[in-house]
Amino acid sequence: DGNYCLTCGSDKTLKLWNPHKGTALRTYQGHGYEVLDAAGSFDNSQICSGGADKAVALWDVTTGQVVRKYRGHAGKVNCVQFNEEATVIVSGSIDSTVRCWDCRSRRPDPVQVLDEAKDGISSVKLSAHEILTGSVDGRVRRYDLRTGQLCSDYIGSPITSVCFTKDGQCVLVASLDSTLRLLDKDTGELLGEYTGHRSTTYRLDCVLNEQDTHVGCASEDGHVYFWDLVEGSLALSLPVERGVVQSLAFHPRLPCLLVATQGQVTLWREDTFQPE
Repeated sequence: DGNYCLTCGSDKTLKLWNPHKGTALRTYQGHGYEVLDAAGSFDNSQICSGGADKAVALWDVTTGQVVRKYRGHAGKVNCVQFNEEATVIVSGSIDSTVRCWDCRSRRPDPVQVLDEAKDGISSVKLSAHEILTGSVDGRVRRYDLRTGQLCSDYIGSPITSVCFTKDGQCVLVASLDSTLRLLDKDTGELLGEYTGHRSTTYRLDCVLNEQDTHVGCASEDGHVYFWDLVEGSLALSLPVERGVVQSLAFHPRLPCLLVATQGQVTLWREDTFQPE
């Protein structure tokens, strides 16, 4: 809902914040190594996380306790997401697989393993009936759970981040050739290319703003770049830090952006912004 934010880091913890006040609300400890990704459930009651200890964890937000730990990945877990009802956690790993875990079952093994990728999974996103994955093998894969079909598009450069447009028609893909691409979801047609940022080494995020008018990307030169989605022209370059900008998260409905760099998170918003 845009009221809270989650951070995770190399100190093996997750932290829950009120980003609008800058206050830390709770710390979650239970991973054995650095935590690489985290996501909240639709009702803010649960958190899922994955890390370098190869484990996927399900947390109770209120108690701060690990409800369940899922082990099965053979390498670091790079990305985790809940489905809409928060009944399933989908995790992507450096072991080239995507695994789906049933949050309500006591069974230790995943309900499904997607092993089509030839290299590590760097990014996973979910819609109501689809799983979208980006892999270091240079392919974007979209699994349609209703039809049981897999669509694959070859980008050719290792992919760092993927996301759906808000209208669900297109897919935004960031890769290590310092290029952001917008693809038509159904045909795979290239609708737009966005360049100017630097992405050659790190796993950096791409985002769309709350109205689908602009695409954004983190950069290794300490900036965040935004382009006009239709025109492809650079609209904004935010100087954040000297180091690498790693992670981005846009508010679901308002012009408000969270940016993570080494050891800190900054909040950017328009002057007119009013927290709800």
